[in-house]
Amino acid sequence: MSKPDTAWTRPDVLVVGGGNAAMTAALTAREAGATVTVLEAAPRAYRGGNSRHTRNFRCMHSGPLGVLTGEYGEDEYFDDLLRVTEGKTDRDLARLAIRSSEECYDWMQSHGVRFQPSLSGTLSLSRTNAFFLGGGKALVNAYYAQAVAAGVSVHYNAEVTHLAVEGDRVTQVRASVNGGECVLEPRSVVVASGGFQADVDWLARAWGPAARNFLIRGTPYNCGVVLRNLLDQGMESVGDPTQCHAVAIDGRAPKFDGGIVTRLDCVPFSVVVNRDAERFYDEGEDVWPKRYAIWGRLVAAQPDQVGYAIIDARSRALFMPSVFPPAKADTIEGLAAELGLPAGALRRTIEEYNAACQAGTFHPTELDGLGTKGLTPPKSNWARPISEPPFFGYALRPGVTFTYLGLRVDETARVTGAGGRMRNLWAAGEIMAGSILGQGYLAGFGMTIGTVFGRIAGREAARNAG
Repeated sequence: MSKPDTAWTRPDVLVVGGGNAAMTAALTAREAGATVTVLEAAPRAYRGGNSRHTRNFRCMHSGPLGVLTGEYGEDEYFDDLLRVTEGKTDRDLARLAIRSSEECYDWMQSHGVRFQPSLSGTLSLSRTNAFFLGGGKALVNAYYAQAVAAGVSVHYNAEVTHLAVEGDRVTQVRASVNGGECVLEPRSVVVASGGFQADVDWLARAWGPAARNFLIRGTPYNCGVVLRNLLDQGMESVGDPTQCHAVAIDGRAPKFDGGIVTRLDCVPFSVVVNRDAERFYDEGEDVWPKRYAIWGRLVAAQPDQVGYAIIDARSRALFMPSVFPPAKADTIEGLAAELGLPAGALRRTIEEYNAACQAGTFHPTELDGLGTKGLTPPKSNWARPISEPPFFGYALRPGVTFTYLGLRVDETARVTGAGGRMRNLWAAGEIMAGSILGQGYLAGFGMTIGTVFGRIAGREAARNAG
């Protein structure tokens, strides 16, 4: 194995990964005076991990801030997180992420990120989430441009295969860079290489055979190689391998890398049924940004891991347009034929639902209390009859964004090993997000975790690189 004697193989700080958390760490470490090398497993055109597919981050603020309206305080933010995780979170790390998010807004702007007001279909997030102008790809491009200009050494097609751990230190890092094997000897290491969701065999070991029907809406390069390597060497794990950020996406999406455009936001205005045309959960339980991430797991629990969202003409324009057109028919029976559902069963389900709908005022952007009566499961909000043709339907599949099994870290993003805290190893982003996300998800919070802990990890890695 070659061991090239070049500067980039002996940096002060080596960052493993190439998404938001990784580049945030790299920029922060470089600005602290450290020499920095970034190893991104993907080719240049696919750099950025799951960050390429994001569109916003959730931000605390005490008053209007840039494109953010109103106020979103720490306690409200924390309460929102507690509801979606059902309390399964490290409260200290969660509050650290929340409190630190406010200062991230200006930091991101100073590093080339531009924001835009919420668009139609996302108005309920105008107070809580700042949207990136140009989406996650623009954010990734801005960070890479700044990193290269600052002297960060960036390498693509660079897959880390082994981190040599001796006691409480990483002494060497082995990588395949453009097909050539090399050894790096960094003083400090930040791992920000994501979860294991692109390794379908690993998913199947955790979930069972049903996982082979899941779609991976994020990057195909997050296979958990670094995570597994470190866990096998005694790094302390956190999180449940069966917990993940999984949403219900268009069933016609590709197996990998479909991204944000495959997401469907029609569920609150729909009746959602399984392959037997039976409803299985309250579609209107809460506003969509607080509930969209539970639907991947809900659909995963249905036969064949598939569901179907049914709407009528009145709801067609109430959500962000889908990338693929829906199935369409002038009758419920015709729609059932288009979707491959039992026509009689779907007709009965829709009739029972329609009969349970009550009179009231419909408010699509807020909880309106317009619920069903005497129906199991109920629909708690936005319950209007599915009665105005044409009727539309979308097939739904579980789309996994990232997994929650990860590395345990402390408030300085330092990784915990078998003998205690590691001296020169930090983690940021999805590889440690299970510390805060025990289950469930809050829209935009993954980018918050990555930005906050990327900055912490980069700062601490640079400080301790001597």
